[in-house]
Formats: sequence, structure tokens, C-alpha cells
Amino acid sequence: MSRLVLFNKPFGVICQFSRDGQHPTLADYIALPDFYPAGRLDTDSEGLVLLTDDGKLQHRITDPKHKLPKIYRVQVEGEPDEAALTQLRRGVMLKDGLTLPAEVRLIDEPAGLWPRHPPVRFRQSIPTRWLELTLREGRNRQVRRMTAAVGFPTLRLIRWQIGDWSLAGLQPGELQRLSS
Repeated sequence: MSRLVLFNKPFGVICQFSRDGQHPTLADYIALPDFYPAGRLDTDSEGLVLLTDDGKLQHRITDPKHKLPKIYRVQVEGEPDEAALTQLRRGVMLKDGLTLPAEVRLIDEPAGLWPRHPPVRFRQSIPTRWLELTLREGRNRQVRRMTAAVGFPTLRLIRWQIGDWSLAGLQPGELQRLSS
């Protein structure tokens, strides 16, 4: 039977077990032998990371051909207009090619959102807005590159859900064990 761990990766944690000497890693939070992340999050991103002891499950979660939806809650600088949202929905041309279309909608700041340490730097004269963005591919820093390409840089990025697995109820640094 496959075992799965849902982990709420805090900001500043490297999504690997080996130490780099500068940042905390998964090893500082998870003491489970033979578990490996199914995908990664950048050090400056937060949220759901799935870990498993089953290579086949790990492959199914990460392989783009399965197009498992990944839902992100994204705070951007500025107020995206309908033209920017339409660009995201159609796909955005990045240096490594056109992205798949994203599902995107404006949302209020997520309820129960934990504070980020260090906090996001706010500028008085520039508003921010939250988006919910669903992707079915996983390029390097894709969400950040997409929002910047349409004129609204990402300030805070939280992966909320992968497929049917969600971050609901997990605080930063907490994990939940499941079996599948």
C-alpha cells in the first residue's frame, strides 16, 4: 500500500532533504525514511507538497501527461484587469514557449491565512490583489513568470491543492499522513 504525506511547506524552506547550509529543508520537518517529494516548490513559495514512498504514485502525480490540476492562491502587485486574466486563460508566451491555458479568477484574501515570515513588502501607492490560478503543467517558476508576463508580479504564492489533495487544515510546517 502506498503511503502519502501532505506537507504545508513554509516560506524559505528548500523542497529537498539534503542541506545547503543556508536554508531549512524538508529534513527539518519530516523524519520519514524513504519518502520523496512528488514535485517541488521554490524556496520563496509556500503550501502543499506531496511526499510518497511509492515511485509509481510519485510519477503519476508529477507526470504532465496526467494533467493533475494544481491550484495556487497568488497575491499579485496591482489590480489585474480582464485583459490580463484573459491572457492567463489563453496561455502566456514565456521564454520556454506558450503555457497551457490556466483557469483564473479574482478572489478575496484567503480566510484563515497565516502570516508570512518575513512579511510581503507593501507599497502604499500600489494595491495588491489575490488570484486563484489552476495549472495543469509544472514549469520552473511558472506562476511567477506568467503573472509577471501579464504585468502583475507575484508577491506571495501558495500552492493550495494538487488533484484531490488539499492544504485545508494544515498550518505551515504541519503534515498529514494518508494511505492510498
